[in-house]
Amino acid sequence: MSTKKLAASMIAIAAIVTGCSSTATASPAATPTPATSAAVTPAPTPTAAPTPQPTVIPADMSAMAPIKALNTGTGEVDVILPDVTTSARYAVYDAPYLAQAFLAAGYAASDFKIQNASGAAGTEVAIAQADITGGAKILIVDPLDGPTGKQIQALAEAAGVTMVSYDRATFQGAKTYYVSFNNVNVGKLIGQGFLDCAKAWGVTNAKVFTVDGGQDTDPNAIDFAKGYNSVVWGQAVAQVADGATNSAGMTLVHEQLAPGWDNAQGGTIFQQALTAHPEINATIEANDGLAGAVIADLKAAGVGAKKVPTVGQDASPAGLAFVLQGFQCGTVYKPIYLEAEAAVTLVTYLRAGTTPPATLLNGTTTDPTNSAVTEPAVLLTPIWVTSANIETTVIKDGAVQAADLCAAAGADACTAAGVK
Repeated sequence: MSTKKLAASMIAIAAIVTGCSSTATASPAATPTPATSAAVTPAPTPTAAPTPQPTVIPADMSAMAPIKALNTGTGEVDVILPDVTTSARYAVYDAPYLAQAFLAAGYAASDFKIQNASGAAGTEVAIAQADITGGAKILIVDPLDGPTGKQIQALAEAAGVTMVSYDRATFQGAKTYYVSFNNVNVGKLIGQGFLDCAKAWGVTNAKVFTVDGGQDTDPNAIDFAKGYNSVVWGQAVAQVADGATNSAGMTLVHEQLAPGWDNAQGGTIFQQALTAHPEINATIEANDGLAGAVIADLKAAGVGAKKVPTVGQDASPAGLAFVLQGFQCGTVYKPIYLEAEAAVTLVTYLRAGTTPPATLLNGTTTDPTNSAVTEPAVLLTPIWVTSANIETTVIKDGAVQAADLCAAAGADACTAAGVK
């Protein structure tokens, strides 16, 4: 490779890893040709629902063009996504963004597959077994849960297949990498957003209830909680004891996890808590789905906008609509196209047998249950989104269309936020 091409590639890689910081200019929305359906293979089950088509145009993949010069390896790269239920992101965003990134980096459609396990751990393992038997060189796996990730990694390592754990970490094996957003920082954004919102909404002597995500299945959820608990209560732990207080005059009523990130269970947990403790007037949630369940309970109890703070992550369309309407303080935006670009860039190096540079492989992730276990990681920077910056973040990136968001939130809410 020429020196000029290498320099261009390194600049592109640095942009992928650091380009979503809160001070960086986000990549503008573009109108590239959507990835062809041939590049996305459905989960191997006759009863699986068809993958929904993307509702947005993938963000600009121009950063991938210089990666073509690095694409000198051979062998198939297979992607396995977990489900279409806990979050709509996997079908609506990840699958098309990953396909677009592969194609923009010079991969042929036959060089990669993208499949979805439809929420079944057995299906995800079966897909991995089939991919390994079929000669996959690298697996990109977003494990449905921790045990499933470890099972797939063990199969991959036994076959000499490299595994990139995508979005959710898998802490096992010598040939495992991690690509995601900095999970502790995601939690810290949630915590700071909650504190700022409680102050802005005039919530005094706050009695706080926290609904954690699926810490029973997802190691990322532990890091999210450590992040927001460190900011709000000064304790970097997964669970804070009842009665904790802080300098803002807040008191923790209770913190409880929704097993498996189940939104319905999260709603039931909060409804029972509110019945037992009607003094609750502030809440923390680990993602938008759980926040939505809490908001439904609050609305049923007659609570109006900007009364009881809720928070979340994923910048989901429903979450963003609640932000505009004043029922949710904000949400953590994780530009998924950057995650897709980073994953494809990493596997391009690995597929070519080349050591990924420090500008890309920029950190390590640590097992939250065993600090002695770490693995190399590409860690991206999340962004806190409120009504004040929706226009310049998620809408500018094309993660959601303004017309769709305003149809859900209401024209008046969009006008007040300058969304058009």
